[in-house]
Amino acid sequence: MQIFGIGIDVVEVDRIASAIERHGNSFLMKLFTDGERAYCESHPKPAVHYAARFAAKEAISKALGTGIGGQAGWLDLEIIRTATGAPKLLLRGNAAEFARQNGIIEVQISLSHARDYAAANAVAIWDGHDERAPIRKDASSAKF
Repeated sequence: MQIFGIGIDVVEVDRIASAIERHGNSFLMKLFTDGERAYCESHPKPAVHYAARFAAKEAISKALGTGIGGQAGWLDLEIIRTATGAPKLLLRGNAAEFARQNGIIEVQISLSHARDYAAANAVAIWDGHDERAPIRKDASSAKF
């Protein structure tokens, strides 16, 4: 296994809260799955949890190298929680297909939030079993 890509994102909670206030449910439905909305709305301050998931989706799209769009749309990336409370990514649709085609076997994520900011990072893991190497073959000459 090898790292395919890494991503990080930081979001101001007020920015997400303002978007929710301005655009309401239409904003939420474009960016978050039913399960994500139910989870966020179950908390006293939903905007903090929405912001963390927004940051996670941005970080994941960076780790995949796709950005948010055709290969990884907002609703293709769902953040759920395991039985222990850890965040976990479910890939759907185009993002799942992109991962399959590129040998990505897992994307590890971590979320954090405070009163003003939410942050997330993501590490996409590649199976390493074929020629789809995420780094150039001549990278051995690079100086680190």
